[in-house]
Amino acid sequence: ENTSNFDIVMESDEGTFKPSGLGFTGNAKARDIVKEIMTLLLPINVTDVYDSADGTDIDYWMRDGVPGASLRDDLSKYFWFHHSQGDTMTVQDPKQMNLCAAVWTVVSYVIADMEEMLPR
Repeated sequence: ENTSNFDIVMESDEGTFKPSGLGFTGNAKARDIVKEIMTLLLPINVTDVYDSADGTDIDYWMRDGVPGASLRDDLSKYFWFHHSQGDTMTVQDPKQMNLCAAVWTVVSYVIADMEEMLPR
């Protein structure tokens, strides 16, 4: 893979519960940019940037130096449904799901619209 074309890799694999921010793996300059982007989410109170991104689906690229982000949310009910018969769309809270979608929408749009790639 030619990872030089990858601006960021993102993973959302902990459900769609109330989000609090993003885990981020990358250098200090890239982290500062992501922190600035997250300030746009102040109206929905989702502004935290945690120390590292998690995710088996993005680890490969992060090890190669691609910045990575993973959604952090309230995991208190995650294993109530995860891989069970109750793991259906009917248990989703549309408001919380919309908040998660808003985080990814803002972050991906702003990063895609930047003139320069995220620093490595």
